[in-house]
Amino acid sequence: MADFKNLLLQAHEKRSPLFDVTDAYRVVNGAADGFPGLTLDKFGDRFQIQFFGPELLSQKKAVATAIADVFNPVCLVVKERLSRAGKSLENAPMEVLVGSPADSVGIVHEGPAQFNIDLLDTVNPGLFLDMRSVRLEIGKRCAGRRFLNLFSYTCSFSVHARLGGAEIATNADISGKILDKGRENFKLNGLDLRPGEFFRGNAIEYVHWAQKKGLKFDGIVLDPPSFARFKGANFNVREHLMPLVADCATILNKGGFFMVSSNYSEFNLNAFARDVRDAVASVHGNAQTAWKRSQDIDFNGSGNTKDSCLVATLVEV
Repeated sequence: MADFKNLLLQAHEKRSPLFDVTDAYRVVNGAADGFPGLTLDKFGDRFQIQFFGPELLSQKKAVATAIADVFNPVCLVVKERLSRAGKSLENAPMEVLVGSPADSVGIVHEGPAQFNIDLLDTVNPGLFLDMRSVRLEIGKRCAGRRFLNLFSYTCSFSVHARLGGAEIATNADISGKILDKGRENFKLNGLDLRPGEFFRGNAIEYVHWAQKKGLKFDGIVLDPPSFARFKGANFNVREHLMPLVADCATILNKGGFFMVSSNYSEFNLNAFARDVRDAVASVHGNAQTAWKRSQDIDFNGSGNTKDSCLVATLVEV
């Protein structure tokens, strides 16, 4: 028990540069923080444990007790992301170890923004922590600009864009339920809902519609899942991402920016950034890579496991 407590305190201290930025971050990222097969995410006063491997599963109660002693959470939820056969589970079994199911809902802050979270709403509570630094930068780039958020999920990029002064922040996602959560995040941040900001449909549909309508944007974010299915059509990030990047580039204004990212574990950051730049350059010959990056400091040991990997790049035209 004492070892778990000390490891938690050491891991938390490593995240101290984030304390003034946000109250939502990863406290433990697996073996790099002394907890193999386990991650611990903080969402304000609520915490989430995820088991991606069997190493500490038999000590679940001891780990949870240490977390409760160190952080005194309002709610602590455990999600087991692997089956008995060791296969990854997207519909993970969930268990509330501290608090009640009603305590799983809350609000977190990130820079100037606030977001609704629910630790019991599927695997993802409503905010992807590994995109924090990108979201904060997007907000600083969007003053007076038209912004497009594809595969928008709960619209966190768009909240930052609008708080940063975007003229419009359009969100495209296949889930009406998810877009409703995006609207709730807009309202939480005091943002009015402007015409054309919420489109239910897949990203490819929206891009083709925008092309036909002659719509253009000054900033685009493309952060797709590794795999998606919609109306009988499949999206596979390995096969379909770069053609979609080139397609999106046709609705990007000169002087604009385009951020593309993926959590697909087999992508190499340098090659990914090069391929994205080349795809954008097929439309905008002057395309240049502004930066390429992986996960932030709270994802200690990023890239060493399949459940902790990110490639992200921003291209300017």
